[in-house]
Amino acid sequence: MFRHACRLLTAREDAKDAVTIAFFELWRKRASVRLVEGSPLPWLLNTVGHSARNLERSSRRYRALIARAPRRESPWGLSGRDESGVLAALKRLPAREQSVVVLRVLEGYPERATAQTLGIPQGTVKSRLARARAKLRDEITAMEA
Repeated sequence: MFRHACRLLTAREDAKDAVTIAFFELWRKRASVRLVEGSPLPWLLNTVGHSARNLERSSRRYRALIARAPRRESPWGLSGRDESGVLAALKRLPAREQSVVVLRVLEGYPERATAQTLGIPQGTVKSRLARARAKLRDEITAMEA
């Protein structure tokens, strides 16, 4: 069944999903599945084919949606009108500190989630955030003066 799904789909993970869906459907419809010579294999292969087409269609729609989505300059969406200069100051931070500020301050992630997302210890999140705040404070003070 997996080989059949691989022939129908471009992504290996989607093929795994199609086979999984077929087995879930077999279990869900176990009372009404028509066996051929005592085997559910033909029904499973047919269901894998239907699932594969559905997954491919869904993937195609998703790719089209992403292609139509507007592109942003910064990976964190730091664009738009900036009358205060705060975004410009944030963009001047090193990428490591910038990512911590965006996740912790702008997105509101907790410290633990930020650390897990970035793959760094919680203490590193704290120190990078403290350094970033100090740099931003100095820059904003300089802009106001």
